Amino acid sequence: MSTITVQERAQQIGHEVVSDWIEVSQEMIDKFADATGDHQFIHVNPEMAKLTPFGGTIAHGFLTLSLMPLLASKAEQPEIEGIRMAVNYGGNKVRFLTPVRSGKRVRGRFKLLEFSEKRPGQWQQVNEFTVEIEGEDKPAMVAEWISQIFV
Repeated sequence: MSTITVQERAQQIGHEVVSDWIEVSQEMIDKFADATGDHQFIHVNPEMAKLTPFGGTIAHGFLTLSLMPLLASKAEQPEIEGIRMAVNYGGNKVRFLTPVRSGKRVRGRFKLLEFSEKRPGQWQQVNEFTVEIEGEDKPAMVAEWISQIFV
């Protein structure tokens, strides 16, 4: 994996990377339901979910959002030189546009919107994070996400 400096990263505004596809399996959905306590039937009961407009079980919106680190790890992007850690800072916007049906494949699209130094050794980046569903015209989710980078 290649590396870049924080100054080089700051010059990449508008740069976009796309991850590999991953499958959102029923097992993944069930484990997320167990972890969060959200066992709504549209997520965990395939027979009842068949009777809904979704035609089967769908991933939780927050599961879709939580795929960000996994999808980011599957996107070809250089590592920032000297990085000590990166933490989530929050989101400006999150919109769940299309449900992710169990068994569908998704990928992440990451577009750098902002990158600036907040104080010596601490940088803030804002990415537009889009989750695309294979074979669908509309994305599952679009979020504007903020991270703090410490070098």
